[in-house]
Amino acid sequence: MRVLFYCGDARWSGIARVMLAAARGLAAREHQVLIAACGGSRLDAAARAAGVETVSIDGRSMAAAGAWDLRRVLREKFVEVAVVGSERDQLIVSSAMRLAERGAVLRRVPSFERLDVQRSGKLAVRIASAGLLFTTERELKEAPAVGWPIPPAVVPLGVDAARYDAVSPAGRHRLESPHEGLLMACAYDPTGRNRIATVFRTLALLAPRHAHMHVVVFGPGSLDEDLRMHAAALGVGSSVTFIGEPEDEHEILRAADVGWVAAGGDAAAMACLDCMALRVPVIAERSPLTQHYVADGITGLLLAASDPSRTASDVAECLAIADRRVAMGNAGRTRVQRDFPETAMIDGFERAVNAAGDRAKWTTA
Repeated sequence: MRVLFYCGDARWSGIARVMLAAARGLAAREHQVLIAACGGSRLDAAARAAGVETVSIDGRSMAAAGAWDLRRVLREKFVEVAVVGSERDQLIVSSAMRLAERGAVLRRVPSFERLDVQRSGKLAVRIASAGLLFTTERELKEAPAVGWPIPPAVVPLGVDAARYDAVSPAGRHRLESPHEGLLMACAYDPTGRNRIATVFRTLALLAPRHAHMHVVVFGPGSLDEDLRMHAAALGVGSSVTFIGEPEDEHEILRAADVGWVAAGGDAAAMACLDCMALRVPVIAERSPLTQHYVADGITGLLLAASDPSRTASDVAECLAIADRRVAMGNAGRTRVQRDFPETAMIDGFERAVNAAGDRAKWTTA
């Protein structure tokens, strides 16, 4: 099958990671794979480093211009199925598919996020045949019926745990953290403003008894000045380092005693899997997403956000016993290998693109 993965967002994100892993996996199974990514982006560089063929796009261009430029690529590469991660990207790729008289578009719904099809999404379906990809059967069952030509499919997320064994920890001096004491690495994205507030409040309650406790916040939006002001207002500004989007978030998690997930969607899902693959216990607010990935009390700790004092008490208990943290980390590694292998994700994508490649389902009118 000839497959295009299209990502019009230049930022490194959960969906970008998923697309890269899927492209790499399908290419290894002898599918012809192409990644369309913003020139100079981390996805573009990572795809090239992985040996996946890439084409540079301008994510800031108007949808019509983007579709017209992509049309030539679709024709030259004989692309049969394209995978996108947003409604805007779906409209661009669907338009290009129609212009190139090509195939189908699969839109991946971010993990446990509500499916919201706006006007442009409805237009895209009229232009080119489309289907939806969900992460779990639960999300598929709870999603509103949209009646798209290609039946929806489930593609679970997963990682190759063995790839994490060679990851070295980031030096604490680089993280501006004390050489001794507990280190929490917090995965963040702009959807997590309320969730990271819980991190700061918990740190404020624990800091008097844990003078050397430190939190490193990384991910898209983590350099927002509002976050610094919030931490400072709670008196924990000196105990938090904000580092933006690192070249390798795995090195930060490897250095941590605990990983706190304050991101959402695919970024949160991948952060949970990263922590467990690295044998790092996970702390996160309880939600359908975190309940799917984290076994509460076994591979990590799921919190009720409405009670700061109880949250601080639960976190303190988790952090107090090193042997318990080690046991949680080991259990997480076992859980990833057993329940969330990368091979299952590649299998899911392969089934989905093969089904979407059925020309009888392609829009021709």
